[in-house]
Amino acid sequence: MTNKPTYIRLAVAGALALSMQACSIPLLTTKKADTKLPEQFNNQSAQSSENTANVNWKDFFDDAYLPALIDTAIANNKEVNIMAQRISMAKNEIQARRGEYLPFVSFGAGAEVEKVGRFTRNGAVEESLEIKEGKAFPDPLPNYQFGLYSSWELDVWKKLRNATKVAGMEYMASIEGKNFLVTNLVAEIANAYYELIALDNQLDNLEQNIKIQQNALEVTKELKKYARTTSLAVKRFEAEVKKNQSRQYVIKQQQVELENRINFLLGRTPQPIQRASAGFMDIKPKMVQAGVPAQLLENRPDIRKAELELAAADLNIQVAKANFYPSFAIRAGVGFQAFNPRYLLNTPESLMYTLAGDMMAPLVNRNAITAVYKNANATQIQAAYDYEKTIINAYGEVANQLSNIDNLEKNYQLKTTQVQALTESVDVANQLFKSARAEYLEILLTQREALEAKSELIETKQKQISAMVNLYRALGGGWK
Repeated sequence: MTNKPTYIRLAVAGALALSMQACSIPLLTTKKADTKLPEQFNNQSAQSSENTANVNWKDFFDDAYLPALIDTAIANNKEVNIMAQRISMAKNEIQARRGEYLPFVSFGAGAEVEKVGRFTRNGAVEESLEIKEGKAFPDPLPNYQFGLYSSWELDVWKKLRNATKVAGMEYMASIEGKNFLVTNLVAEIANAYYELIALDNQLDNLEQNIKIQQNALEVTKELKKYARTTSLAVKRFEAEVKKNQSRQYVIKQQQVELENRINFLLGRTPQPIQRASAGFMDIKPKMVQAGVPAQLLENRPDIRKAELELAAADLNIQVAKANFYPSFAIRAGVGFQAFNPRYLLNTPESLMYTLAGDMMAPLVNRNAITAVYKNANATQIQAAYDYEKTIINAYGEVANQLSNIDNLEKNYQLKTTQVQALTESVDVANQLFKSARAEYLEILLTQREALEAKSELIETKQKQISAMVNLYRALGGGWK
């Protein structure tokens, strides 16, 4: 009965302490992310739920060599392998956090010798007592012990469990980060591969044009013999041939650098890249179904990564807030202790045990935990803005590529007509020049325009394919 008021006073004191802690926690405001998107993209003629992002990249790319290159890159790319190790570290963090709210049990053993002063409390006690009748304490006094020791922090405020959930979300976010890296890697390799093929076609076009110009040069030399043209015309044609011959080496250097770039992405040293250059101009870009904007939230790995990071930041606020509340722990131990090894296993004389409970609450100078709490709140707001930014950026990328595909198609059609007209005009100009009915400058200008137009047509075709690849990436395709 005498202990009852004491328990009541302790309970009241604990309640008051908790109330004081709760009242002194700073009031902060979090941010809810705005994930609203338009019902359809601006450039869509009709709304459809079909989405090319769900198509596996092996089915998306129709090429004899490109799939093997992408497979090699996914397996050997250094950035992908680095990201895989980060994922492994994030997974290990889950295990570490989970272990924090489980009891810690350890085994301990020790031996010591103690010599206390005679004119001390311990010395006086040992002097006046005997181990057995007629047998005094050894001096110095040995001490041998071994046993099991345990400690357990009670997760009353779910601080440790929430920290484990945060680690789990960060682990899943790291997986989405790798998926986003793979998406970009697939698109980058595909773009570089088709750009390399476009350079092959540029080189072929240049070689064909050089042959035409060399023929024109020979005709000019013949005409000069008969005084039907001047040496100036011969020199201008020679200069034009040399100019285009020098351009060949510029393109060849671009090919070398592009091949080396692809090899770097594949995680290997420079070597020739096998490719199917023939029929490049006959490639028809695939029809890419954009679906509806809301599907970006599911298909884009970077959006899902930002969403998980926001969820982790929300929980981190609860983890930081729990630092203001008292922490509770239980400590226990059981083992054997004796001054002589012969008595170490004698029970119950050598048996020892301990059981204790702790409660710790921050009262004075809580600047550190307040700063951590405020930083957690600021991180949550930052994560919300980052999530919104990622969504807006994804929508913009898709809208840009949809518009790009439409404009490039119109551009390609007009450019094709231009090339046909200029190709025919080159033949006409050559015939007129041979019959002295056209000046050499007209021939030079016509050949130059035809070369540039065909070069631009090849470049436009490459941009069309690149826009198709980039739209596939922007929709979230390439990692499945």
